[in-house]
Amino acid sequence: MSAMKMLWCWRCREEMPMLDEEEYSRVAAHLREEKLKEKKLDRCFHFALEEYKRITNYPETNPNAVFHHRLSLYGPPCVFCGKPLRTPQAKLCGSCMKPVQSMEHEPSEPS
Repeated sequence: MSAMKMLWCWRCREEMPMLDEEEYSRVAAHLREEKLKEKKLDRCFHFALEEYKRITNYPETNPNAVFHHRLSLYGPPCVFCGKPLRTPQAKLCGSCMKPVQSMEHEPSEPS
């Protein structure tokens, strides 16, 4: 099992425990279509939130929050402010509004 990672969440506006793909699949398993047919929606959300708490030790109460507490949705940290980019494809940092600099497009320094 991987170590849980804290990361800035743009929607929550604070650092939150984030799920890797294996952890996310364990939480999302409670919300698959076949489960929703068997049980009431609020019961499925309850089990998803319980699994999130088992993984992160954080008592989240909003089931929608769990869907955006997924590491793969975020990009790398901004080189200027350190906050994660909102998506892996971001061209602009949502925090400091500076453009994302690609190493292959930066001008090389003279030797």
